[in-house]
Amino acid sequence: MSLFRNKVAFITGAARGQGRAVALALAKEGADIVAFDVGVKIEYPAYAESAGAELESLGAEIEALGRGAVLAAGDVRDDAAICRAVDAAIQAFGRIDILFNNAGICAYAPVDEMTDTEWNAMIDINLKGPFNCARRVVPHMKKQNGGVIINNSSVMGLRGGRRLSHYTASKWGLTGLTKAWALELSPWNIRVVSIHPTGVNTPMNDGLAAMEGKTPIEIAEASAGNLQPVPWIEPEDVAEMVLYLASDRARYTTGGQYALDAGLLSV
Repeated sequence: MSLFRNKVAFITGAARGQGRAVALALAKEGADIVAFDVGVKIEYPAYAESAGAELESLGAEIEALGRGAVLAAGDVRDDAAICRAVDAAIQAFGRIDILFNNAGICAYAPVDEMTDTEWNAMIDINLKGPFNCARRVVPHMKKQNGGVIINNSSVMGLRGGRRLSHYTASKWGLTGLTKAWALELSPWNIRVVSIHPTGVNTPMNDGLAAMEGKTPIEIAEASAGNLQPVPWIEPEDVAEMVLYLASDRARYTTGGQYALDAGLLSV
């Protein structure tokens, strides 16, 4: 039996990596998908963002699974783009049951060398972006008296990170938003949780390594944080956690933080 029959998921950063894996996993379990992704190169960070072709191919894969797909190109900093995507979702499906706030960036910068552009982009995409999406999706969840918001934070939303003060601040902020929204939205049966992955095998992981002039495995070996003998986890591991937390199997979970850290946070 499909876990998400007659459910609709709105996913940011959907075209590749964790967002794509989650979109396909939810579609396989019966959900219709609203896939939101920037689709163009942004000014910061320097690695390549997803391309429009990746969003289109995701839509084709979702439809091949027999589910509906609304594709929306836009930046989570752009409120008008978010409003258009939410309106398109409601027009197509009549509801939004799951919001996966996944879009995010990461880059290294020593605090005394960090520019305003670097700080502002990190905070605006990683922290204000989820707020922008939630404030447009929540009214629809309130009307239907139910929903789930899953914020994709990081292990850095529960600890510190060298040369990652802007990233760490954004992810700790997202942890705080999770707790605040869980309290605020519980009267409408809206659950809010955050997930906290260690390094994930995605194009962003590759891009960060290239910016450092290293391979992804060299970066992983240098950090040596995971207790389990893996350099990183896979996007599908994140998808499995999201499937559980978004489903009725997790109906009594809200306000919590869920780590996919391969033991990193035990150190």
